[in-house]
Amino acid sequence: MAELCRHDGISRRTGYRIVGRWQQQGAAGLEDRSRAPHAHPNQTPAEAEAEVLALRRAHMSWGARKLRCWLEDHHPNRSWPAPSTIGALLGRAGLAHARRLRRRTPPWTQPFAAALEANAVWCADFKGWFRTRDGERIDPFTMTDAASRYLLRCQAVEKTDTAAVRAIAEAAFREYGLPQAIRTDNGPPFASRGIAGLSRLSLYWMKLGILPERIRPAHPEENGRHERMHRTLAEETARPAEANRRRQQEAFDRFRQEFNEERPHEALGQKPPATVYAASPRPYPARLREPEYDSGLAVRCVFPHGQFFCKGHYVFLGKVLAGERIGLEPIDERYWCVCFGDFPIAWFDSADLTTGNLPASDRNGDGNPEISNDGDSRIPTAATTTAGESVQPPNLNTGEKVLPISPV
Repeated sequence: MAELCRHDGISRRTGYRIVGRWQQQGAAGLEDRSRAPHAHPNQTPAEAEAEVLALRRAHMSWGARKLRCWLEDHHPNRSWPAPSTIGALLGRAGLAHARRLRRRTPPWTQPFAAALEANAVWCADFKGWFRTRDGERIDPFTMTDAASRYLLRCQAVEKTDTAAVRAIAEAAFREYGLPQAIRTDNGPPFASRGIAGLSRLSLYWMKLGILPERIRPAHPEENGRHERMHRTLAEETARPAEANRRRQQEAFDRFRQEFNEERPHEALGQKPPATVYAASPRPYPARLREPEYDSGLAVRCVFPHGQFFCKGHYVFLGKVLAGERIGLEPIDERYWCVCFGDFPIAWFDSADLTTGNLPASDRNGDGNPEISNDGDSRIPTAATTTAGESVQPPNLNTGEKVLPISPV
């Protein structure tokens, strides 16, 4: 035995073990055996694995970190596996899928209001339409609070017009109060191609003291928090769609309750939005007040065709303002700032009786709007009169008014 073991390079103890296996099991005893231990002290219990898989099947859009956070919140006295272990478990069970890597657009530093607390900025948009199984078109209108990600409204509307959106927004205002600003895209009914991009809906918001913010065209990443919610909404409620409109709205309602009260959010420290959001201290008024102006402003009424009267002439401003009162604040001897309530919306040239969009707000952070000649504004940077005298551009710093509404 010793000579055989030296020939094969093994110890005599190993040699006798191999002989013993052959005597007990024959040729099958000579096959390689697994070196894995019979018991794993850190192995996830089968009961915990079953609960993780059951929760994943109930919430297929939740990742490993959200699953673990939910389990720890609802069963704090039990030990749960790490997110990496949960991810491996989902992969073995066929409940995970790899997403295709996409090239991301670099972020753009927009001059939007900072959404650092609840009700500083609300986001609103229409989720892309789809059809229920009976062929009816569904257009979901959604509103979220940007800071807490709280889903304020998720409602399928029959028409994507001003009346439908205003009714839903008013219901949200009555329930949660008024935000400081509402961020939307540039499509109807949020904006128009008129002066300052104003629409009847944005005028309604401005009467409530809400600043309409609009992202740049073809840049949905500037409303990225809301768009991310839309992706989850589509995964949970539209793939596949429900049988009809009523069932689809019930699915939206279930999603809203789960999104707000159960689904952990990574940006909130794995807390659901309902634990972070609080209603606004600004209540919805019992009566919608019309804009008021100081005595230093010249008040004009906009006629049905979008014109106001000045110096014996009609000056066109925009049909969207028909029936509204505007204020004209002098900037210098020639230029005036057109205001709607506390919001500067346009400039007025008293020399040639024209109006135009205010330039975009200053990006340097000094609070003063810049005068630019890049096509966004018709205010000249160095205009010249017929007598050849140079006219300095107007100073559009109008005191304590909010930033101008720029026609993005």
